[in-house]
Amino acid sequence: MISHVIKLLLVMCIAWAMPSYADDFTIGYLQLEKDARYSKKQSFARYLLGSLGRPYAGAEVALKESKFHASGIGATFKLEQVKGKDHAALLTSLKEMHAKGVQFFLLDLPADAVHEIATATKGQNLILFNVSAREDRLRQEQCQAHLLHITPNYAMLTDALAQYLVFRKWKEILVLSGQGADDLELNQAFKRSAKRYGLDIDEDRPFALGNDPRQRDQNNISLLTADADYDVIFIADTQGEFARGVPYASIKPQLVVGAEGLAPVAWHWAWERHGAPQLENRFEDKASRPMRDADWAAWMAVKAIAEAVQRTQSRDFTVLSKHLHSEDLVLDGFKGNRLNFRPWDNQLRQPLLLATHNWVVERAPLEGFLHQTNNLDALGFDKPESKCKF
Repeated sequence: MISHVIKLLLVMCIAWAMPSYADDFTIGYLQLEKDARYSKKQSFARYLLGSLGRPYAGAEVALKESKFHASGIGATFKLEQVKGKDHAALLTSLKEMHAKGVQFFLLDLPADAVHEIATATKGQNLILFNVSAREDRLRQEQCQAHLLHITPNYAMLTDALAQYLVFRKWKEILVLSGQGADDLELNQAFKRSAKRYGLDIDEDRPFALGNDPRQRDQNNISLLTADADYDVIFIADTQGEFARGVPYASIKPQLVVGAEGLAPVAWHWAWERHGAPQLENRFEDKASRPMRDADWAAWMAVKAIAEAVQRTQSRDFTVLSKHLHSEDLVLDGFKGNRLNFRPWDNQLRQPLLLATHNWVVERAPLEGFLHQTNNLDALGFDKPESKCKF
């Protein structure tokens, strides 16, 4: 009898010590302790394609906005943020949380970490939301059925920019490209978009950071932009360090686009339509800074989960997963269109903004760039060109 009581007390103590998700609908949020994408140097320089800070604040804003969405199932939405020193630590944390009932996770991680975690969790009852990795390969050869992409990929960004260049009849392009893996992937994405929309790449010239005289032909902007016939300079520079020095330094007084000058983005603080200022104000009140792409994506991921719960009045994973993957999903991203996920690669359909540092010039897809079923699919990989195999 005493032994039985001791065992019962032990079980009760263990249950008390472990976090319980019985009345909570907990959403996991994974990030690296040290992520170069959010270094102070990156944030302070305010690169157009970069982030101004960690996007967790976006998820927090969405959580507050959705506090009543789970009331119909007798639960409350909660976020559980986990910071790991490396991919392995994050995967261990994910598995521990999943064992306790958490089935939806936001990943604010570089592409390699997203791929590693998605591969390790293949076939399990969970859904991962990619909120910050733009790499095309995650939507192509490395795609996974349970990995949903909120942030737009490089192909979407460069398609939006190419549409605008064609619309303005600026068709002769000089490409300046970094040689890092991400730069080369962005370069390839732009070449694909140029071919798709009929732009002519006059030359593709590599650049190098620094003042090494042995690399003078690759670090001197005057030399890089000389002896070429072009309307626009496109810069493939995912770090932004080189790009910020190109405007007003080229031999010809041509426009700069891509990583500087005019950039394609998912979100911009100056977007004034479709209720966007209200969302921007709520985020700035929370984070004390303007909203950027990853912030919007984290916000949108939580809103997608909340919408699925409210619409289905269920917390059953199969029901929610089916709804998130279906055409019945209706998301409002404050950009003027109904948003949902493409069934062939799980990328969120969405319009994109073409913006400078302080103004939104245009929204893509532009008028006249049509698609046979959904004009938003004019941006990025359409079904016939997708290499994704679930």
